[in-house]
Amino acid sequence: MFWTAVGLAVLGFLVALEIAARRIGVEGPMTSQVKDLVYAPKPGPLYAGLALLMVVLTWRERLFAAGVAIGIDVVFALIRQAFGVAAPSEYFLGSGALWVILAFAVIAVTRRTGAERTLLLKGVGLAFLLIAGRKTGDTWLIITAKTRTMVLDPYVATADRALGDPSWLVGRMLEATGPVGNTVVQLVYAQLAVAAVVVALYQLRNVAAERRFPRHHLVRTFLVIGLLGPAFYMILPVVGPVFAYGPGASGTGGVEWALVNLWPHTPPALSTPHPMPYDGLTPRNCMPSLHTAWSIAIFIHTRRAPRLLRYAGTFWLVATLTATLGFGYHYGVDLLAGVVFALTIEGALRAQVRGWDRPATALVSYGTTVFAALLLSYRYLPVEMALHPRIWGPLLVLAMASVIYVYIRTTRLWDADAGQVPARQPSPHPEPA
Repeated sequence: MFWTAVGLAVLGFLVALEIAARRIGVEGPMTSQVKDLVYAPKPGPLYAGLALLMVVLTWRERLFAAGVAIGIDVVFALIRQAFGVAAPSEYFLGSGALWVILAFAVIAVTRRTGAERTLLLKGVGLAFLLIAGRKTGDTWLIITAKTRTMVLDPYVATADRALGDPSWLVGRMLEATGPVGNTVVQLVYAQLAVAAVVVALYQLRNVAAERRFPRHHLVRTFLVIGLLGPAFYMILPVVGPVFAYGPGASGTGGVEWALVNLWPHTPPALSTPHPMPYDGLTPRNCMPSLHTAWSIAIFIHTRRAPRLLRYAGTFWLVATLTATLGFGYHYGVDLLAGVVFALTIEGALRAQVRGWDRPATALVSYGTTVFAALLLSYRYLPVEMALHPRIWGPLLVLAMASVIYVYIRTTRLWDADAGQVPARQPSPHPEPA
Protein backbone atom coordinates (compact mmCIF):
# COMPACT_ATOMS: atom_id res chain seq x y z
CA MET A 1 0.00 0.00 0.00
CA PHE A 2 2.86 2.36 0.80
CA TRP A 3 4.57 1.86 -2.56
CA THR A 4 1.23 2.17 -4.35
CA ALA A 5 0.61 5.47 -2.60
CA VAL A 6 4.10 6.68 -3.50
CA GLY A 7 3.59 5.69 -7.13
CA LEU A 8 0.24 7.48 -7.34
CA ALA A 9 1.72 10.59 -5.70
CA VAL A 10 4.63 10.66 -8.17
CA LEU A 11 2.28 10.12 -11.12
CA GLY A 12 0.01 12.92 -9.96
CA PHE A 13 2.96 15.26 -9.54
CA LEU A 14 4.26 14.44 -13.03
CA VAL A 15 0.83 15.08 -14.55
CA ALA A 16 0.56 18.43 -12.74
CA LEU A 17 4.05 19.41 -13.88
CA GLU A 18 3.22 18.34 -17.44
CA ILE A 19 0.16 20.60 -17.44
CA ALA A 20 2.12 23.51 -15.98
CA ALA A 21 4.85 23.10 -18.59
CA ARG A 22 2.33 22.97 -21.45
CA ARG A 23 0.71 26.19 -20.26
CA ILE A 24 3.96 28.13 -20.69
CA GLY A 25 4.74 26.45 -24.00
CA VAL A 26 7.53 24.06 -23.02
CA GLU A 27 7.90 20.31 -23.09
CA GLY A 28 6.83 18.48 -19.94
CA PRO A 29 8.64 15.56 -18.28
CA MET A 30 6.19 12.89 -19.47
CA THR A 31 6.33 14.04 -23.09
CA SER A 32 10.11 14.17 -22.95
CA GLN A 33 10.23 10.65 -21.50
CA VAL A 34 8.09 9.21 -24.28
CA LYS A 35 10.24 10.90 -26.92
CA ASP A 36 13.33 9.22 -25.44
CA LEU A 37 11.98 5.90 -26.68
CA VAL A 38 12.71 6.99 -30.25
CA TYR A 39 14.71 10.20 -30.40
CA ALA A 40 18.29 10.69 -29.26
CA PRO A 41 18.21 11.20 -25.47
CA LYS A 42 20.85 12.07 -22.91
CA PRO A 43 22.33 8.67 -22.07
CA GLY A 44 23.46 9.27 -18.50
CA PRO A 45 20.14 9.18 -16.59
CA LEU A 46 18.75 6.28 -18.62
CA TYR A 47 21.77 4.00 -18.20
CA ALA A 48 22.03 5.04 -14.54
CA GLY A 49 18.43 3.90 -14.13
CA LEU A 50 19.25 0.60 -15.83
CA ALA A 51 22.23 0.17 -13.49
CA LEU A 52 19.95 0.58 -10.48
CA LEU A 53 17.50 -1.93 -11.93
CA MET A 54 20.35 -4.44 -12.33
CA VAL A 55 20.85 -4.66 -8.57
CA VAL A 56 17.83 -7.01 -8.44
CA LEU A 57 19.05 -9.20 -11.35
CA THR A 58 21.42 -12.15 -11.52
CA TRP A 59 24.75 -11.70 -13.29
CA ARG A 60 23.46 -13.59 -16.32
CA GLU A 61 20.41 -11.31 -16.51
CA ARG A 62 22.61 -8.21 -16.09
CA LEU A 63 24.86 -9.16 -18.99
CA PHE A 64 21.86 -9.99 -21.15
CA ALA A 65 20.13 -6.69 -20.30
CA ALA A 66 23.27 -4.64 -20.99
CA GLY A 67 23.84 -6.39 -24.30
CA VAL A 68 20.25 -5.87 -25.44
CA ALA A 69 20.31 -2.20 -24.44
CA ILE A 70 23.54 -1.51 -26.30
CA GLY A 71 22.32 -3.46 -29.32
CA ILE A 72 19.09 -1.45 -29.50
CA ASP A 73 21.04 1.80 -29.21
CA VAL A 74 23.38 0.83 -32.04
CA VAL A 75 20.44 0.02 -34.31
CA PHE A 76 18.64 3.23 -33.36
CA ALA A 77 21.78 5.29 -33.93
CA LEU A 78 22.22 3.89 -37.42
CA ILE A 79 18.57 4.55 -38.27
CA ARG A 80 18.69 8.13 -36.90
CA GLN A 81 21.77 9.01 -38.90
CA ALA A 82 20.47 7.31 -42.04
CA PHE A 83 17.27 9.36 -41.94
CA GLY A 84 18.92 12.53 -40.66
CA VAL A 85 17.02 12.47 -37.35
CA ALA A 86 20.18 13.14 -35.31
CA ALA A 87 23.58 14.51 -36.19
CA PRO A 88 26.66 12.40 -35.35
CA SER A 89 27.63 14.95 -32.68
CA GLU A 90 24.35 14.52 -30.78
CA TYR A 91 23.58 11.96 -28.11
CA PHE A 92 22.65 8.58 -29.55
CA LEU A 93 22.67 6.25 -26.51
CA GLY A 94 19.92 5.77 -23.97
CA SER A 95 16.80 4.59 -25.79
CA GLY A 96 17.98 1.00 -25.47
CA ALA A 97 18.24 1.27 -21.70
CA LEU A 98 14.72 2.68 -21.50
CA TRP A 99 13.30 -0.12 -23.67
CA VAL A 100 14.99 -2.74 -21.46
CA ILE A 101 13.58 -1.15 -18.29
CA LEU A 102 10.09 -1.23 -19.84
CA ALA A 103 10.61 -4.86 -20.85
CA PHE A 104 11.45 -5.85 -17.27
CA ALA A 105 8.31 -4.08 -16.08
CA VAL A 106 6.28 -6.28 -18.44
CA ILE A 107 8.21 -9.38 -17.33
CA ALA A 108 7.53 -8.57 -13.67
CA VAL A 109 3.77 -8.37 -14.29
CA THR A 110 3.42 -11.31 -16.66
CA ARG A 111 6.18 -13.79 -15.75
CA ARG A 112 6.96 -13.29 -12.05
CA THR A 113 4.88 -13.94 -8.95
CA GLY A 114 5.02 -13.28 -5.24
CA ALA A 115 8.20 -11.89 -3.72
CA GLU A 116 10.09 -12.14 -7.02
CA ARG A 117 7.54 -9.92 -8.74
CA THR A 118 7.63 -7.41 -5.89
CA LEU A 119 11.43 -7.23 -5.94
CA LEU A 120 11.61 -6.77 -9.72
CA LEU A 121 8.88 -4.11 -9.65
CA LYS A 122 10.80 -2.25 -6.94
CA GLY A 123 13.89 -2.31 -9.16
CA VAL A 124 11.90 -1.03 -12.12
CA GLY A 125 10.27 1.61 -9.97
CA LEU A 126 13.64 2.79 -8.65
CA ALA A 127 14.96 3.09 -12.20
CA PHE A 128 11.93 5.08 -13.34
CA LEU A 129 12.07 7.31 -10.27
CA LEU A 130 15.67 8.21 -11.06
CA ILE A 131 14.83 8.95 -14.71
CA ALA A 132 11.67 10.86 -13.82
CA GLY A 133 13.58 12.82 -11.19
CA ARG A 134 16.02 14.06 -13.81
CA LYS A 135 13.21 14.94 -16.22
CA THR A 136 11.28 16.69 -13.46
CA GLY A 137 14.33 18.71 -12.47
CA ASP A 138 14.93 19.84 -16.04
CA THR A 139 11.30 20.92 -16.40
CA TRP A 140 11.38 22.76 -13.07
CA LEU A 141 14.42 24.75 -14.18
CA ILE A 142 12.72 25.79 -17.42
CA ILE A 143 9.61 26.82 -15.52
CA THR A 144 11.65 28.97 -13.11
CA ALA A 145 13.27 30.79 -16.04
CA LYS A 146 9.99 31.33 -17.87
CA THR A 147 7.83 32.38 -14.92
CA ARG A 148 10.23 34.29 -12.66
CA THR A 149 11.23 37.22 -14.84
CA MET A 150 12.61 39.15 -11.83
CA VAL A 151 15.43 37.69 -9.73
CA LEU A 152 16.49 38.52 -6.18
CA ASP A 153 20.28 38.33 -6.57
CA PRO A 154 20.86 41.82 -5.10
CA TYR A 155 19.22 40.68 -1.86
CA VAL A 156 21.26 37.48 -1.60
CA ALA A 157 24.49 39.19 -2.67
CA THR A 158 23.96 41.83 0.00
CA ALA A 159 23.32 39.18 2.65
CA ASP A 160 26.44 37.35 1.46
CA ARG A 161 28.59 40.27 2.62
CA ALA A 162 28.07 38.99 6.16
CA LEU A 163 30.18 35.97 5.14
CA GLY A 164 32.81 38.09 3.36
CA ASP A 165 31.66 37.52 -0.25
CA PRO A 166 33.05 33.95 -0.43
CA SER A 167 32.12 33.46 -4.09
CA TRP A 168 34.39 36.33 -5.10
CA LEU A 169 37.21 35.03 -2.89
CA VAL A 170 37.04 31.41 -4.05
CA GLY A 171 36.56 32.56 -7.65
CA ARG A 172 39.90 34.40 -7.54
CA MET A 173 41.57 31.45 -5.83
CA LEU A 174 40.29 29.00 -8.44
CA GLU A 175 41.32 31.36 -11.23
CA ALA A 176 44.86 31.38 -9.79
CA THR A 177 45.10 27.57 -10.05
CA GLY A 178 44.99 27.80 -13.85
CA PRO A 179 43.42 25.33 -16.27
CA VAL A 180 44.35 22.21 -14.28
CA GLY A 181 42.44 23.22 -11.15
CA ASN A 182 39.50 24.47 -13.19
CA THR A 183 39.29 21.25 -15.18
CA VAL A 184 39.38 18.97 -12.12
CA VAL A 185 36.79 20.95 -10.18
CA GLN A 186 34.50 21.29 -13.22
CA LEU A 187 34.70 17.53 -13.81
CA VAL A 188 33.71 16.81 -10.22
CA TYR A 189 30.88 19.34 -10.35
CA ALA A 190 29.49 17.99 -13.62
CA GLN A 191 29.75 14.32 -12.62
CA LEU A 192 28.02 14.52 -9.25
CA ALA A 193 25.32 12.12 -10.47
CA VAL A 194 27.98 9.56 -11.41
CA ALA A 195 29.40 9.67 -7.89
CA ALA A 196 25.90 9.20 -6.50
CA VAL A 197 25.28 6.14 -8.68
CA VAL A 198 28.59 4.59 -7.58
CA VAL A 199 27.71 5.04 -3.90
CA ALA A 200 24.16 3.78 -4.49
CA LEU A 201 25.40 0.66 -6.28
CA TYR A 202 27.71 -0.05 -3.35
CA GLN A 203 24.83 0.28 -0.89
CA LEU A 204 22.58 -1.93 -3.05
CA ARG A 205 25.24 -4.50 -3.93
CA ASN A 206 23.60 -7.31 -1.91
CA VAL A 207 20.02 -6.83 -3.08
CA ALA A 208 20.13 -9.67 -5.61
CA ALA A 209 21.53 -12.10 -3.03
CA GLU A 210 19.35 -11.05 -0.09
CA ARG A 211 16.26 -10.52 -2.29
CA ARG A 212 15.39 -7.28 -0.52
CA PHE A 213 16.38 -3.61 -0.53
CA PRO A 214 18.03 -1.93 2.46
CA ARG A 215 15.60 0.16 4.47
CA HIS A 216 17.38 3.42 3.63
CA HIS A 217 19.87 4.29 0.89
CA LEU A 218 21.27 7.26 -1.01
CA VAL A 219 18.82 7.14 -3.91
CA ARG A 220 15.90 7.97 -1.61
CA THR A 221 17.65 11.08 -0.30
CA PHE A 222 18.77 12.16 -3.77
CA LEU A 223 15.28 11.89 -5.21
CA VAL A 224 13.57 13.77 -2.38
CA ILE A 225 16.15 16.57 -2.49
CA GLY A 226 15.66 16.89 -6.23
CA LEU A 227 11.88 16.79 -5.89
CA LEU A 228 11.46 19.37 -3.11
CA GLY A 229 14.41 21.67 -3.71
CA PRO A 230 13.26 23.34 -6.94
CA ALA A 231 10.04 24.49 -5.25
CA PHE A 232 12.13 27.05 -3.34
CA TYR A 233 13.51 28.38 -6.61
CA MET A 234 10.03 29.74 -7.24
CA ILE A 235 9.98 31.43 -3.82
CA LEU A 236 13.47 32.93 -3.93
CA PRO A 237 14.56 33.06 -7.62
CA VAL A 238 18.30 33.67 -7.87
CA VAL A 239 20.63 33.10 -10.85
CA GLY A 240 24.06 33.37 -9.18
CA PRO A 241 27.06 35.74 -9.09
CA VAL A 242 28.51 34.83 -12.49
CA PHE A 243 25.20 35.74 -14.13
CA ALA A 244 24.00 38.69 -12.04
CA TYR A 245 27.44 40.28 -11.52
CA GLY A 246 29.58 38.75 -14.26
CA PRO A 247 29.73 37.64 -17.88
CA GLY A 248 27.43 34.64 -17.52
CA ALA A 249 28.32 31.08 -18.43
CA SER A 250 27.66 28.73 -21.34
CA GLY A 251 26.02 31.55 -23.26
CA THR A 252 22.77 31.30 -21.26
CA GLY A 253 23.07 34.63 -19.48
CA GLY A 254 25.61 37.11 -20.66
CA VAL A 255 26.93 40.44 -19.49
CA GLU A 256 24.01 42.26 -21.14
CA TRP A 257 21.70 41.01 -18.37
CA ALA A 258 24.15 41.52 -15.50
CA LEU A 259 23.58 44.33 -13.03
CA VAL A 260 27.30 45.11 -13.29
CA ASN A 261 30.27 43.10 -14.56
CA LEU A 262 32.36 42.64 -11.40
CA TRP A 263 32.72 38.94 -10.63
CA PRO A 264 35.15 37.62 -9.40
CA HIS A 265 37.57 40.52 -8.86
CA THR A 266 35.44 43.28 -7.29
CA PRO A 267 32.59 42.65 -4.84
CA PRO A 268 29.50 44.78 -5.55
CA ALA A 269 29.13 48.02 -3.62
CA LEU A 270 26.64 48.06 -0.76
CA SER A 271 23.31 49.56 -1.79
CA THR A 272 19.61 49.07 -1.19
CA PRO A 273 18.73 45.76 -2.91
CA HIS A 274 15.91 45.51 -5.41
CA PRO A 275 14.59 42.83 -7.80
CA MET A 276 16.28 42.83 -11.19
CA PRO A 277 15.07 41.48 -14.55
CA TYR A 278 16.83 38.56 -16.18
CA ASP A 279 16.48 36.48 -19.33
CA GLY A 280 14.02 33.65 -19.86
CA LEU A 281 16.70 30.99 -20.32
CA THR A 282 18.87 30.96 -17.20
CA PRO A 283 17.45 28.75 -14.39
CA ARG A 284 16.81 30.46 -11.07
CA ASN A 285 18.42 27.54 -9.27
CA CYS A 286 20.60 28.96 -6.50
CA MET A 287 18.60 29.00 -3.28
CA PRO A 288 19.22 26.52 -1.79
CA SER A 289 22.28 25.00 -3.43
CA LEU A 290 21.15 21.50 -4.39
CA HIS A 291 24.65 20.56 -5.52
CA THR A 292 25.71 21.24 -1.95
CA ALA A 293 22.77 19.25 -0.59
CA TRP A 294 23.51 16.28 -2.86
CA SER A 295 27.23 16.30 -2.04
CA ILE A 296 26.34 16.36 1.67
CA ALA A 297 24.13 13.33 1.10
CA ILE A 298 26.97 11.50 -0.66
CA PHE A 299 29.32 12.39 2.20
CA ILE A 300 26.89 11.06 4.82
CA HIS A 301 26.22 7.81 2.97
CA THR A 302 29.93 7.03 2.54
CA ARG A 303 30.79 7.27 6.24
CA ARG A 304 30.34 3.52 6.74
CA ALA A 305 31.80 2.50 3.39
CA PRO A 306 35.35 1.22 2.80
CA ARG A 307 38.17 3.69 3.24
CA LEU A 308 38.56 4.48 -0.47
CA LEU A 309 34.87 5.35 -0.79
CA ARG A 310 35.00 7.47 2.36
CA TYR A 311 37.92 9.43 0.95
CA ALA A 312 36.09 9.82 -2.35
CA GLY A 313 32.98 11.12 -0.58
CA THR A 314 35.04 13.70 1.30
CA PHE A 315 36.88 14.76 -1.85
CA TRP A 316 33.62 15.10 -3.78
CA LEU A 317 32.14 17.27 -1.05
CA VAL A 318 35.13 19.63 -0.89
CA ALA A 319 35.47 19.84 -4.68
CA THR A 320 31.74 20.45 -5.15
CA LEU A 321 31.70 23.26 -2.58
CA THR A 322 34.76 24.76 -4.28
CA ALA A 323 33.08 24.57 -7.69
CA THR A 324 29.76 26.06 -6.58
CA LEU A 325 31.57 29.12 -5.25
CA GLY A 326 34.60 29.23 -7.53
CA PHE A 327 32.62 29.16 -10.77
CA GLY A 328 30.20 31.78 -9.50
CA TYR A 329 27.20 29.47 -9.59
CA HIS A 330 26.24 30.16 -5.96
CA TYR A 331 26.61 32.63 -3.12
CA GLY A 332 27.96 31.53 0.24
CA VAL A 333 24.55 31.81 1.88
CA ASP A 334 23.19 29.35 -0.70
CA LEU A 335 25.59 26.73 0.62
CA LEU A 336 24.53 27.24 4.22
CA ALA A 337 20.90 26.75 3.24
CA GLY A 338 21.85 23.68 1.20
CA VAL A 339 23.56 22.01 4.16
CA VAL A 340 20.56 22.61 6.45
CA PHE A 341 18.17 21.43 3.74
CA ALA A 342 20.10 18.18 3.14
CA LEU A 343 20.39 17.26 6.82
CA THR A 344 16.69 17.94 7.41
CA ILE A 345 15.69 15.74 4.47
CA GLU A 346 18.08 12.97 5.49
CA GLY A 347 16.82 13.07 9.07
CA ALA A 348 13.19 12.91 7.95
CA LEU A 349 13.82 9.92 5.67
CA ARG A 350 15.69 8.03 8.36
CA ALA A 351 12.87 8.78 10.80
CA GLN A 352 10.32 7.52 8.28
CA VAL A 353 12.19 4.19 8.16
CA ARG A 354 12.88 3.63 11.85
CA GLY A 355 9.76 5.33 13.22
CA TRP A 356 9.09 8.84 14.43
CA ASP A 357 10.13 9.51 18.00
CA ARG A 358 10.82 12.64 20.00
CA PRO A 359 14.44 13.11 18.78
CA ALA A 360 13.35 12.64 15.16
CA THR A 361 10.57 15.17 15.47
CA ALA A 362 12.92 17.62 17.18
CA LEU A 363 15.58 17.22 14.47
CA VAL A 364 13.23 17.73 11.53
CA SER A 365 11.35 20.57 13.23
CA TYR A 366 14.54 22.36 14.16
CA GLY A 367 16.08 21.91 10.70
CA THR A 368 12.90 23.18 9.04
CA THR A 369 12.80 26.21 11.35
CA VAL A 370 16.44 27.12 10.72
CA PHE A 371 16.01 26.68 6.96
CA ALA A 372 12.96 28.94 6.90
CA ALA A 373 14.74 31.51 9.11
CA LEU A 374 17.71 31.59 6.73
CA LEU A 375 15.55 32.21 3.66
CA LEU A 376 13.51 34.89 5.40
CA SER A 377 16.63 36.68 6.65
CA TYR A 378 18.19 36.67 3.16
CA ARG A 379 15.04 38.26 1.76
CA TYR A 380 14.10 40.76 4.45
CA LEU A 381 17.29 41.50 6.45
CA PRO A 382 20.11 41.66 3.87
CA VAL A 383 21.12 45.26 4.56
CA GLU A 384 21.30 44.69 8.32
CA MET A 385 23.40 41.57 7.68
CA ALA A 386 25.78 43.47 5.41
CA LEU A 387 26.14 46.40 7.85
CA HIS A 388 26.92 44.14 10.82
CA PRO A 389 28.98 41.24 9.41
CA ARG A 390 30.75 40.56 12.72
CA ILE A 391 27.39 39.68 14.23
CA TRP A 392 25.53 38.14 11.35
CA GLY A 393 28.40 36.16 9.82
CA PRO A 394 29.09 34.05 12.94
CA LEU A 395 25.34 33.84 13.59
CA LEU A 396 24.67 32.32 10.16
CA VAL A 397 27.49 29.81 10.52
CA LEU A 398 26.36 28.98 14.05
CA ALA A 399 22.82 28.33 12.81
CA MET A 400 24.13 25.84 10.24
CA ALA A 401 26.52 24.26 12.77
CA SER A 402 23.70 23.82 15.26
CA VAL A 403 21.71 21.76 12.75
CA ILE A 404 24.82 19.66 12.06
CA TYR A 405 25.23 19.09 15.80
CA VAL A 406 21.59 18.12 16.31
CA TYR A 407 21.75 15.75 13.33
CA ILE A 408 24.92 14.03 14.57
CA ARG A 409 23.62 13.74 18.14
CA THR A 410 20.26 12.33 16.99
CA THR A 411 21.69 9.81 14.53
CA ARG A 412 24.24 8.59 17.07
CA LEU A 413 21.40 8.02 19.51
CA TRP A 414 19.52 6.05 16.85
CA ASP A 415 22.60 3.97 16.04
CA ALA A 416 23.18 3.20 19.71
CA ASP A 417 19.55 2.08 20.08
CA ALA A 418 19.95 -0.13 17.01
CA GLY A 419 23.13 -1.68 18.37
CA GLN A 420 25.36 -0.28 15.62
CA VAL A 421 27.38 1.74 18.11
CA PRO A 422 28.47 -0.21 21.19
CA ALA A 423 27.28 1.32 24.41
CA ARG A 424 29.90 2.42 26.90
CA GLN A 425 30.60 -0.44 29.29
CA PRO A 426 31.35 0.08 32.99
CA SER A 427 34.87 -0.68 34.13
CA PRO A 428 35.31 -4.24 35.54
CA HIS A 429 37.41 -2.77 38.35
CA PRO A 430 35.52 -0.54 40.79
CA GLU A 431 36.88 2.87 41.52
CA PRO A 432 38.67 3.12 44.88
CA ALA A 433 36.66 4.82 47.61
